[in-house]
Amino acid sequence: MGSLRRTLTFRDLIVYGLLFIAPMAPVGIFGTLEATSHGAITTVYIVATAAMAFTAYSYAQMVRVVPRAGSVYAYARVGLGEGAGFVAGWMAMLDYLLIPAVAYLFSGIALHALVPSVHAWVWTAIAVVVTTLLNLRGVRAAALVGFAVLAMEIVVLVVFVVAAGYVLIAHGAQRGWTAPFTGEGGFSVGAVLAAASVAVLSYLGFDAIASFAEESAGGARRVARAVLSCLVVAGVLFAVQTYLAALLAPMSAADLAAKPGTQADAFYATARDAVGGWLQKLVAASKAIGAAFAALAGQAAAGRLLFAMARDRRLPGAMSQVDEGSGVPRRALLGAAVVSLVAAVWAARRDDGLAHLSSVVNVGALTAFGLLHASVIGWFHVRRRGAAPSVLRHGVVPLLGLAVVVAVIVSASRTAQVVGGVWGAVGLVVMWVQQRRAKARRGGGTGADGGVGG
Repeated sequence: MGSLRRTLTFRDLIVYGLLFIAPMAPVGIFGTLEATSHGAITTVYIVATAAMAFTAYSYAQMVRVVPRAGSVYAYARVGLGEGAGFVAGWMAMLDYLLIPAVAYLFSGIALHALVPSVHAWVWTAIAVVVTTLLNLRGVRAAALVGFAVLAMEIVVLVVFVVAAGYVLIAHGAQRGWTAPFTGEGGFSVGAVLAAASVAVLSYLGFDAIASFAEESAGGARRVARAVLSCLVVAGVLFAVQTYLAALLAPMSAADLAAKPGTQADAFYATARDAVGGWLQKLVAASKAIGAAFAALAGQAAAGRLLFAMARDRRLPGAMSQVDEGSGVPRRALLGAAVVSLVAAVWAARRDDGLAHLSSVVNVGALTAFGLLHASVIGWFHVRRRGAAPSVLRHGVVPLLGLAVVVAVIVSASRTAQVVGGVWGAVGLVVMWVQQRRAKARRGGGTGADGGVGG
């Protein structure tokens, strides 16, 4: 079966997290959030960062006590029992397999805009193949290439910030300097919370760092620190770029709301009209490359999740094999790549493909986050494992995090809720079949949902 190798440094962990999130993640949904929040987009990202901080803190608590690949699957398994662990892994699988597909699709769309003679689905497929080959070479090689791509994305973001700052100093803002915080025409708490429920999707991926717990050279504490650090860095980057873009945006939030068709390109239009076409093309190219490598990090995390569940006999055992040469779960990675390829190419060949694919990726992650928070309470307060439980760290924080997750799921689209519910129901059927088979093998003994002993 083999074991994973501890080769990742703190920097590598941050690289994987930021790659998965993408430093300029707000670009694609800037217009939507502007319209939904009535212009208070920077406040939206501040609220979203604070909301996700509860989840990051729960990850940091559990990765210290369960430093294993599989992330929330492993945490729920020991904190709540085998059944809850399977459900957490199954729901996270929906997120980990489809978020890379969305990222690949973003890359294909951006590259098609730069080279219209090549269809988006072709670019999408090329991105899948290139990043899969990198992942198969080994986690260290992928991290090194990912670091170079992340550095490129940061440079482009710095160029945008400097150019935007110059324009603001030379020509002034299109709206009041506090408008990105207070909104246009009055602050609306409801509008900000509605937008924040969408903005939290920009952060999906920072939790993938926990999937590399068995490959961190510095142990579980370094992984916990990387999870928290990645969220803080992403929150600052998101707040800065959306503040500057909102000040320079040629269209008001009301105009964007009245013309939904302009929302997808709102950030690019701002870069073009405020600074120049060169910046628009630079941001588009960065987004194209960055999205592909965000998918690389997501695919790597998906492979670790499939590996962990296969190692525990929750998925076909073939995916628990670790390649001796590269030290990665090759079959699990290839399985994740095939699913992402099929989903991304299917979506790229449809006019409404992006909308359908994007609408379902969040419910799986959010359900897994909810079980993560419950796992903290289960491990420290119910099972009484490890250190003495803290009311604040192991009670109040996970409960607040759980409340945030439930609120976001409730506000999700009907399509996302239905798909998430169907996927969850299929998972329950799979778990029931596995339990029946396990009972049959043991001659009618106790089912597999008895929790983790010892």
